[in-house]
Amino acid sequence: MAVSADGWVSLSATGQLRGPTGLVGRSWKTAKFCNGELMGKKLKMSQTGRGVNGKSDVKRHVCMSLTADIAGESRVKLRDLEMERRDARTVVAIILGGGAGTRLFPLTKRRAKPAVPIGGAYRLIDVPMSNCINSGINKVYILTQFNSASLNRHLARAYNFGSGVTFGDGSVEVLAATQTPGESGKRWFQGTADAVRQFHWLFEDARSKDIEDVLILSGDHLYRMDYMDFVQNHRETGADITLASLPVDDRRASDFGLMKIDNKGRILSFSEKPKGAELKAMQVDTMVLGLSLDEAKKKPYIASMGVYVFKKEILLNLLRWRFPTANDFGSEIIPASANEFFIKAYLFNDYWEDIGTIRSFFEANLALTEHPPRFSFYDATKPIYTSRRNLPPSKIDSCKVVDSIVSHGSFLNNCFIEHSVIGIRSRINANVHLKDTVMLGADFYETDAEVAAQVAEGKVPIGIGENTKIKDCIIDKNARIGKNVVIANSEGIQEADRSSDGFYIRSGITITLKNSTIPDGFVI
Repeated sequence: MAVSADGWVSLSATGQLRGPTGLVGRSWKTAKFCNGELMGKKLKMSQTGRGVNGKSDVKRHVCMSLTADIAGESRVKLRDLEMERRDARTVVAIILGGGAGTRLFPLTKRRAKPAVPIGGAYRLIDVPMSNCINSGINKVYILTQFNSASLNRHLARAYNFGSGVTFGDGSVEVLAATQTPGESGKRWFQGTADAVRQFHWLFEDARSKDIEDVLILSGDHLYRMDYMDFVQNHRETGADITLASLPVDDRRASDFGLMKIDNKGRILSFSEKPKGAELKAMQVDTMVLGLSLDEAKKKPYIASMGVYVFKKEILLNLLRWRFPTANDFGSEIIPASANEFFIKAYLFNDYWEDIGTIRSFFEANLALTEHPPRFSFYDATKPIYTSRRNLPPSKIDSCKVVDSIVSHGSFLNNCFIEHSVIGIRSRINANVHLKDTVMLGADFYETDAEVAAQVAEGKVPIGIGENTKIKDCIIDKNARIGKNVVIANSEGIQEADRSSDGFYIRSGITITLKNSTIPDGFVI
């Protein structure tokens, strides 16, 4: 083998590729050398080596193309790695629709977690979708299983070719849980890893031949992130798996899965929501990941965000061969892989919130009204996309609005809105006082004639009637709240099931159900 001045490497004409991958004797115009065998084949990896059959002679950072010329001589030219690290066409994103969402119930009674509205005009799925679009990633799969009708409807409306959001040669595909032939095919998704495993054939499709890395995302987080910065760091370090990590303080640490890292950011061990002595043992020097000395002292723990990037062949090997019965990435596959594979932590020192509970949903929405907010939808360079509803501006007549967000298409008349989020198409009538309230809005309008007809029949129209006082409440879509109603939970009840009356209380927060009716004069 000889190296010329222009960077080409010449091989002898008789050189062949050998080994268990089955390339011997085939005429290949281009073949790719990566740290593993052909995708989907079983890999035998040592702890430090990344070569075929346990050999360590393949350098982790080397990836090149082999081209044979007509004369029979073969030449190898190193690829432009810097360009390829930023090539979003070699990345596919998988957004997990989540399970039954019991901690977000009753908001998930008729919808999947990613379909839950947030910020007045958006849905949770819009966050990872928009992050993908803003990062240039245009191949996206969404895996769904529970209550997926509203999620599917929103995705079809928001991310089709007529919505103004373009994906070039990419696509957005919804993959619903389905049964397939065979005993294992009779099961629904058993967890995050099992959901991806059931669709592993997607990565063996001809359309995925250029995919090198797989991004695993959750559909119920609130944050803004450039995924290609994340992927580039993953490629530069040569990691097999990279986890987005968040530095946290003592107060929040026990709520997360924590990671122990070495002085180079390599993940050594995991602990799921530790407490006491176990929690103290998970302290690390977060300056390793780039925090300042003061920040590192305040936030000595590294928490997993549930955002991962895998080398494609490593992901297939883990799901199909190494851990064929494991159901979850965060609690099973990734912790068990720490001793065998190079798993790296990637610092994300910005706003991130897991919208997994009623309390976190409530507080994250109200936090949008802060000055300045910790997370803002008002970023023209990296917008959060959603369905184009073509609604008119809101109409506000003789109202007082303090520290609140009012979404488009709403009607507010002589009311007082304080520290609240008002969703699309909301109708709030005279002398209503809302405080610390998240109102999700409505799916449709009722005309003035329809409203008058309902009032004449003694029924309650959509929206909030006159003289009603509401505090510490989530009002789900299409709720009909009558006149002179009081929702304040004055007794401080933490948990209650009053579904027959149209509401629940969770963590001290009152939630009126979607399409529910609260009659005139009712007191909660």
